[in-house]
Amino acid sequence: MKARHLRHLLVVAALLLGACGGGDDDDGAAPADDETTTTVAAPTGTPIKLGVICDRSGPLQIIGVNLCPGFADYIDLVNTTQGGVDGHPIEVIDIDHAYEVPKGVAAYDQMREQGAVAVFCFGTAVALALNDAVNRDEIPCLTPGFGIAQAGDPSAYPYQFPIAASYLSQGAAAVEYALEHTDAENPKIAYLYYDNPSGQEPVPILEALAEREGFELKTFAVPAPGIEMAAQVTDIAQRYEADFVISHLFGKAPSVSIKALKEAGYPLDQVISLVWGAAEADIEAAGGFAFADGYTTLQFADVGQESDTIKALIAMFEGRGDEVPAALTDSSVYYNRGAFSAAVVVEALRKALAQGADPMTGKALKAGLESLSGFDAGGLAPPLNISATDHEGGGYTRVYQVKEGALRPISDWDNHDHALVLDLISGG
Repeated sequence: MKARHLRHLLVVAALLLGACGGGDDDDGAAPADDETTTTVAAPTGTPIKLGVICDRSGPLQIIGVNLCPGFADYIDLVNTTQGGVDGHPIEVIDIDHAYEVPKGVAAYDQMREQGAVAVFCFGTAVALALNDAVNRDEIPCLTPGFGIAQAGDPSAYPYQFPIAASYLSQGAAAVEYALEHTDAENPKIAYLYYDNPSGQEPVPILEALAEREGFELKTFAVPAPGIEMAAQVTDIAQRYEADFVISHLFGKAPSVSIKALKEAGYPLDQVISLVWGAAEADIEAAGGFAFADGYTTLQFADVGQESDTIKALIAMFEGRGDEVPAALTDSSVYYNRGAFSAAVVVEALRKALAQGADPMTGKALKAGLESLSGFDAGGLAPPLNISATDHEGGGYTRVYQVKEGALRPISDWDNHDHALVLDLISGG
């Protein structure tokens, strides 16, 4: 890439990151002159620390080794192009917990002691285990696209922030898609899930929709670590003869399910996965894009390298003469989610600082998160609206399908049955 074009992209990045979210009048457009340069002021404020509890070595490392670098790289971009947030450099405390709850709790304690004002709490079980602690310490626990579904209602979970489609919202979207793509009069829907708290989260909305819509629902649990499910797939394809499969698996399990269903002769275009069985790495591990052709997935963030934010990250690496990380180019689903999560926190920090929060605290950052309106993280997500009464932010997802050698969007962003989701979140 030419140096002049790199300078232009980095100017775009500086303006993009300096703008106050997708809902503001300033659209962050770059000047027309490619020769424009920007001077990054040296940070003068107190560093702000963020914690990332990450699985880089456990059963979900296929996620962690791609998602967590996305978070850290976005923070690097903010520090590089903006000198931090309003003069405050951001530091990331990244601790591998191997997807083990005791290690996750210990990691949180270390981060709290080091002054972290927010923590990315990798894993629903970790979020559950930390709920009392984050309430006591007034430190937001971020769980984008996972975590405690009921935490969308802050009255019971004031410091839990799903900040993306919860498992209830994902379940509603999956049912909507399944019913639209089967001709059966009384469809049989199989729910194939990882048998842990995350896997069990969508069950209430699946059951509620089964009763309302009149389809038959049968659940098929897959014990950890999810690397053997021949028995469940045989039941689904041959005994139950499901008309559609909703899968909710993660780690190595999604690739195992794709391969097992394909080999059992089950049509992959009659399968829709919730968001953690939906990455390029899952598809490659199953046998590649040609093998998994037709497989459908839900996403809560953009896939690929077309968003302004991802283009700015690429420009940052190329401008330094560094190789663009494989996590960014080959595993965009998880990498982009990491960048999205960091972008949300950075925008909340900007809001909190504008409200006079200096030094930054977890309580102030909570208020910043609750003031996000129309924020799309530079094209990485549908507009996000978080408030003191809604920590989920809208619950939007989009359906992607494996076709023509890539993950391609086949729907618009939507939040299916959102009224029912909100009712279940509030305990109705």
